Amino acid sequence: MSSTQTHHSLWVAYGASGVAGSIRKNDDGYTVTMAGADTVTGTYPSMEVAKSALHAHMPPGSDWPQFREH
Repeated sequence: MSSTQTHHSLWVAYGASGVAGSIRKNDDGYTVTMAGADTVTGTYPSMEVAKSALHAHMPPGSDWPQFREH
């Protein structure tokens, strides 16, 4: 009997003011949560779409954040 362990990755988005949010890879896709939020922003089919969604939820005029895997 063998066990399979699923690896779920986490990326943190850093903007000019610090942490802007995070993206977590799970079985459903890429889930975006903004910093300080109580609920997720949404789950998206690809990392690129999730990054764009996270950026779209940042304050207007924000530069593209830096994403770091944790």
